[in-house]
Amino acid sequence: MLAATECFLLAVMSYDRFVAICHPLHYPLLMNPKKCAQLAAASWLGPVLVQIGQTCQIFSLHFCKSNQIAHFFCDIPPILKLACGDTLAHEVSVYVVAMLFAAVPFMLILASYSKIVFTILRLPTAQGRAKAFSTCSSHLLVVVLFFGSATVTYLRPKSSHSAGTDILLSLFYTVVTPMFNPVIYSLRNKDVIAALRKILLKM
Repeated sequence: MLAATECFLLAVMSYDRFVAICHPLHYPLLMNPKKCAQLAAASWLGPVLVQIGQTCQIFSLHFCKSNQIAHFFCDIPPILKLACGDTLAHEVSVYVVAMLFAAVPFMLILASYSKIVFTILRLPTAQGRAKAFSTCSSHLLVVVLFFGSATVTYLRPKSSHSAGTDILLSLFYTVVTPMFNPVIYSLRNKDVIAALRKILLKM
């Protein structure tokens, strides 16, 4: 649920960057506090409803294997490995949800950034282009880290799954990327960069 919410929040953030760079004069109108609250609420509501549906699906399964999963949290693919009988319908639903909650936001992000890049390239000065790109760089880095690891985790063929790799990839998008988010986003702050330089020079 939290991973799906992150996908939509990253898409909302890309839309925010798109409006700020491509339509700066309309930004206060298009991204007013009410619109921001609506976008944030929608980013949470959709994944919550889908998670309720998937939880009901899990309760309908019959488990004939050990109830210990080789994972550090109750992710759906490891739970499906414990089920007996045909789990094809459940596996298909996992792929469909992954496509809806990962591919659709990712396509929205690509659409936003394609327009952003086109707008940046048309800016008259190199300084303006560098400034516009710097506002997007931290968000782009988070998008690559999060979507890269999540896509490999959920859209790999079943035959290539292994417990160790699944745990490593899941750890990356559930723990490592969110842990680095504050660092990545704060690197745009000049005061933070100045403080880091002082620390590194003392070392």
